[in-house]
Amino acid sequence: MAETSFDIIIIGSGPGGYVTAIRAAQLGFKTAIVESKYLGGICLNWAASDQGAAALGGDLPLHAAAKEFGCPRGRSTTTRAHRQALARHIEAAQRRRRLSNEKNKISVIWGEAFIDAPGEVTVKPSKSVAPKGVLGAGTYQGKHIIIATGARPSVLPGIEPDKKLVWTYFEAMVPDRMPKSLLIVGSGAIGIEFASFYRTLGADVTVVEVLPQILPIEDAEIAGLARKSFEKQGIKI
Repeated sequence: MAETSFDIIIIGSGPGGYVTAIRAAQLGFKTAIVESKYLGGICLNWAASDQGAAALGGDLPLHAAAKEFGCPRGRSTTTRAHRQALARHIEAAQRRRRLSNEKNKISVIWGEAFIDAPGEVTVKPSKSVAPKGVLGAGTYQGKHIIIATGARPSVLPGIEPDKKLVWTYFEAMVPDRMPKSLLIVGSGAIGIEFASFYRTLGADVTVVEVLPQILPIEDAEIAGLARKSFEKQGIKI
């Protein structure tokens, strides 16, 4: 009979939930993670990197990290290579997460979680395909419940994402075409990462920020140095 009672149930397996689960298991707590789509969350499965971008764009040396992505050089194959490499990367990341969970004896419950009462989590089926060896939909008890569901894209009134002209980070990670120009609203970590990524691929990039500096939560001196570096790359801020 499948286990339904745990010391700790963590909803969300991103960088916060995943690391918490490992530490809890190491401390001897009977631990479970509830996940509905990607073990490891968006950041660990989808994160862009300057080295990957360099390999795709062909502007910089093909470093070891880019080779791992299997990215052919040259902009004519950018979009197809990007999608194929990303799919391989996600598959490998999922496999590493599963092995780590098994090593630390962390149970994975696959589905969408709802807290119905103190210490009780109802998990409904997910639309995504469940990995092998995970628990499914049902009701689970946890002495402690930790919510680590991560962030969602912000939607601005009047410019709601349509997946064509207006993207969220999901569409930006798997574009069906390479844009000639890109306007990025927000200069936080994700906005700046995409600005650097697409500029390296050759797009004309403009970043819009309402606050006095880019990377608003960072030290002002560091943000100033970063701005000079990005403007030197040709990013308009």
